[in-house]
Amino acid sequence: MSDLRFVDVCAGAGGLSLGLEQAGFEPALLLDKKDVACETLRVNRPAWRVVEADLLDFSPSRHQEIYDADLLAAGLPRVRSGASVAQGGSDAELRLLEATVYLAHAVQPQALVIENVPGLVDAPDYEAVRSFIREELHHLGYRFRWIVLNAADFGVPQDRRQGVLVALREKHFDAFRPPEPTAGEYLSVGQALRQSMAARGWRDVDRWAERAHGVAPTLVGGSDRRGGADLGPTGTKKAWARMGVDGNTVADDVPGPDFVWDPEAGRDGMVRITTEQAALLQGFPPDWRFAGRKTARYRQIGHASPPPVGRALGLAVRAALGGPAAGVAGYTPTS
Repeated sequence: MSDLRFVDVCAGAGGLSLGLEQAGFEPALLLDKKDVACETLRVNRPAWRVVEADLLDFSPSRHQEIYDADLLAAGLPRVRSGASVAQGGSDAELRLLEATVYLAHAVQPQALVIENVPGLVDAPDYEAVRSFIREELHHLGYRFRWIVLNAADFGVPQDRRQGVLVALREKHFDAFRPPEPTAGEYLSVGQALRQSMAARGWRDVDRWAERAHGVAPTLVGGSDRRGGADLGPTGTKKAWARMGVDGNTVADDVPGPDFVWDPEAGRDGMVRITTEQAALLQGFPPDWRFAGRKTARYRQIGHASPPPVGRALGLAVRAALGGPAAGVAGYTPTS
């Protein structure tokens, strides 16, 4: 089992796929319905098999390469609380979750990983969804476990809690161990962004980095139906303001040498982060490029699964499946 393969649906900008690659998995197919996300994937990994299609319309029989995949992975749009399969699954997010579970019928992977909101793990409002998943997976012969992971525990400078379903074939399930935190201490926003903030000679960078001593609040990608890019709802923007960051917009560039940082003076005295810096806060490597205009780039980043979390999940699943760990730390990405 030296070459474990995965299928990633709703792949977005590739955060989960990149993490799985770092864990030693090879991609069989990546699926996303947005052209800009598919362009991002192809720019960074030309050798990956990327299919631009809606999961709800996806026909597995036309893509034979998925049938020998060991892992089916999905970082899905957030399912709303109270969504009910019994009511016909009218919510688009719920229908995508259902489609992922049904795709497992066709792919028959050894393992299934679905990432979504933390509430999906145990909140009463999601019981109907969990009941549907439980019945379907038991029917297919899987055992499963719900876990909540925080990206900050894996070296990502962001408080980002993720609810994760990990299902495995009966013969592998008892060998599965949830990922253990890899970060001895949290990486702060100031530590993560100091070098990039200083790139144009900003004189106040050290004073700002000292103030930005905590992890970032959860980045929110927002909806395509909204206006331009910002860092999230009101509470999130207040958290950014305490770090001296204006969360109402995303910058085109980092501050120049003469920018006066004076957060007490209001938004004009606050620094703003760029899309490239938002990607660093999600744990993407600096050389990962995002297609599209600024708002499209930021939304891809905000919706992504942090690659370090994907790597931790991939290593945990790989160990349960019996895949060798040798050489994973110094992986060589496919190009």
